[in-house]
Amino acid sequence: MTALQAPLTAAVVLDCPDPTALAEFYRALLGWPDPPVVSYEGQWVDLFNPAGGMTLEFQGVEEYRRPTWPDPAVPQQFHLDLKVSDLDAAQERALALGATVLDVSPEHPRFRVYADPVGHPFCLCAC
Repeated sequence: MTALQAPLTAAVVLDCPDPTALAEFYRALLGWPDPPVVSYEGQWVDLFNPAGGMTLEFQGVEEYRRPTWPDPAVPQQFHLDLKVSDLDAAQERALALGATVLDVSPEHPRFRVYADPVGHPFCLCAC
């Protein structure tokens, strides 16, 4: 079996000023039970998906620049789409955890855009 044929695991890595704090935000938002795994003197944190899916990883960046999306001065770089069954309840939870609203458009009633505590855009989708 070659390396490309071997089972692969996947992760999304988010740059941030405080990896543990951002990992805790996403753990609470997603309702994942296991605590984040901290390594490299707190500069790298893994958050494992309890369903075995993609891992979220957080990398400490000393001079982190918060995205300013939709202003292109500092682009969004990427965003996460999180599927939810109750958009209003998910929004309430996200805001209570420290997210901010970026776009709640009446043209897209099943789709809302937020920023996490360090500015990464993410979407809640009732799709």
